[in-house]
Amino acid sequence: QVHLVESGGGLVQAGGSLRLSCAASGSIFRINAMGWYRQAPGKQRVLVATITRGGSTNYADSVKGRFTISRDNAKNTVYLQMNSLKPEDTAVYYCNADIVVAITTPLYDYWGQGTQVTVSS
Repeated sequence: QVHLVESGGGLVQAGGSLRLSCAASGSIFRINAMGWYRQAPGKQRVLVATITRGGSTNYADSVKGRFTISRDNAKNTVYLQMNSLKPEDTAVYYCNADIVVAITTPLYDYWGQGTQVTVSS
């Protein structure tokens, strides 16, 4: 009954910016780490950025200096600010969250359905 809903994807020219949002809703006891992954056509899904509950971040080398991940724990929401976008950033972007849904249940990785980001040259 936990849902992750992404928003903010779309079409943008190279050098432009987009801001992705992902809100978790449903039965949630605690959210630990959250992150963004992406999958380009014909490629495997790869990590883009992660953020711990306390705000510690990690980025793929390909996006360092251009992307910024952040979160609002009160809103159960994670964001990805994407600047200086390149055509190679084109992919479906997936939101991920490590969630404990009840006090007696184990942590589980939840995924959003993905949002398309297309960067034209």
